[in-house]
Amino acid sequence: MAKKYYITTPIYYPSGNWHIGHCYTTVICDALARFHKLLGEDVFFLTGTDEHGQKVEKEAAKRGITPREFIDPLVAELKDMWRLLDVEYNRFIRTTDDDHVRAVQHIYQKLYESGDIYKAEYEGYYCTPCESFWTEAQLVGGKCPDCGREVTLQKEESYFFRLSKYAPALLKHYEEHPEFLQPKSRVNEMVNNFLKAGLTDLSVSRTTVKWGVPLPFDKKHTAYVWIDALSNYVTALGYGAEDNLYKTYWPADLHMVGKEIVRFHAIIWPAILMALGEPLPRQIYGHGWLLIGGEKLSKSKENARPELTDPYELVKRYGADAVRYYLLREIPFGSDGEYTTERFLLRVNADLANDLGNLVSRTAAMIVQNFGGKLPARGKVEGTDKELVALADGAFEKVKDAMARLNAPDALEAVFEVVARANKYIDETTPWILAKDPEKRERLGAVLYNLAEVCRICAILLKPFLTKAPALILKSFSCDENAGFETLKFGALKEGAEVVKLPPIFPRIDIKRELAEVEKAVKEQKKPQDADKKAEAKKPEISIDEFGKVELKVGEVIACEKVAKSEKLLHETVKIGGEVRSVVSGIAKFYTPEEMVGKRVVVVTNLKPVKLCGVLSEGMILCADDGKGGLALVSPEKAVESGAEVR
Repeated sequence: MAKKYYITTPIYYPSGNWHIGHCYTTVICDALARFHKLLGEDVFFLTGTDEHGQKVEKEAAKRGITPREFIDPLVAELKDMWRLLDVEYNRFIRTTDDDHVRAVQHIYQKLYESGDIYKAEYEGYYCTPCESFWTEAQLVGGKCPDCGREVTLQKEESYFFRLSKYAPALLKHYEEHPEFLQPKSRVNEMVNNFLKAGLTDLSVSRTTVKWGVPLPFDKKHTAYVWIDALSNYVTALGYGAEDNLYKTYWPADLHMVGKEIVRFHAIIWPAILMALGEPLPRQIYGHGWLLIGGEKLSKSKENARPELTDPYELVKRYGADAVRYYLLREIPFGSDGEYTTERFLLRVNADLANDLGNLVSRTAAMIVQNFGGKLPARGKVEGTDKELVALADGAFEKVKDAMARLNAPDALEAVFEVVARANKYIDETTPWILAKDPEKRERLGAVLYNLAEVCRICAILLKPFLTKAPALILKSFSCDENAGFETLKFGALKEGAEVVKLPPIFPRIDIKRELAEVEKAVKEQKKPQDADKKAEAKKPEISIDEFGKVELKVGEVIACEKVAKSEKLLHETVKIGGEVRSVVSGIAKFYTPEEMVGKRVVVVTNLKPVKLCGVLSEGMILCADDGKGGLALVSPEKAVESGAEVR
């Protein structure tokens, strides 16, 4: 039986625009998951969204929509972002998922029956953007110590979790399992600032917030973030159900989180697990922040700069591999890292275009030019060959050691050490000079074979980190694109294999020109939106009679699927009163088929039927444009029967 490996990201809060800071954690976890799969392990990779709470409830109310209508497009955007970056998770959990809600209620009931949850009254200073309570002593200048915003004094009835009870057990676990929390600096922070100072019991319910999981033993109360959100790591595996994945994958091998939420994961979450009598995760890693101008990317502080941090724009300009590589290579793991467009471009040019791309291109070109595109024989290993071969053969152990330490930058450094040595090897062996001497043809063949093998080995070693370039490199040398770590031994390439020179895998970027274009884009984005609105051509006025020609009815989506050969279209089956219609909508970027089923929508029912991508569409579902490139379904405010006319 294969060794199991269970890795998780934190679940993200859908309260605003997604930025590259969210990508950092998830891309790291994706690389680790891919690495362990290549080791032959049984991997389960979890990510998702934390969707309940006052912030979502208030934001939805402000916009005049339901919380679900507010979060669904944001969740769809996040999933789209992961597809864009080739993130391959096993499950995307939402805290609004039915199985999660049932499992959370099961957990609350179990803790309540064991006496680990009790009712009392809570009073504290609450920061809505951060969803955090603070004591008066913790405030900085009377404001939230995290985001610097105003706080409000709140007092209400609440259920509390006996967190204080588990302080001794947590301290003991830290002492007996030094690998449990990493890096070491996080341990010192948790022990000295919290555990030794004494833990206070934790408020885990609200009566003033309705958007959440109702407690099974007291419907007036809604589950508060700690138990609801943190328990996703076990509810995603079916915790509490008879037949589930929990028995296979728990305990988690790694919870990867940002350093700002280490306390929740390294103190509150293990205490909850202790109270439930369940094993603790093997390791929690609190990585540093991705900084812009010395500040953490933050939706609460609104300091994220879309012109620099929008993943869609970055991938569109430079490709997913470039973005993934920068995040994994440039940021010193465990510490904060500074992000700038210039540093990003310099890293992509230096490593991917100049070193890796140039090595592959030169090697393939010389084999095509001198051997008709057929791989020459390996030949004798002599002189400088030995160092290159030894370095290539030893790279896997270095990568493996670095990944065991969760250090992707070190792992990539080990691969690019081989790439750099191969480029130096070209200068040392001068194959362009060897090609001029017929008596040196065998030596030329040996040199080019060695270079081709380095390209193959490096491509395989890069598969956890880059998702497109490795396959292209392997294809260039007629290698199996699915080749794994078991094929890494130097000498696996076969004489006579076809070699093809491909277009540049990473075209070199003119950094000066690119920075000028980015600056221009920044200025364009900063133009007032009103100017754009004024530039829009106004639609002509119509009479009430003309408007009366449009027939609008409420429909219920009873089935939905993606339209083949289209990334934008969904095919909905909509029940409108006593009839059922086929409708095609361009909303696949914002809603999944599963999310659409059961929704009440407004349909234009007297449009002329058309076929879109071969699928009949007998109407149009109405959506609202949020002005930021997103769409939200138009739905009735109150529950009405399908077929009801909209006037």
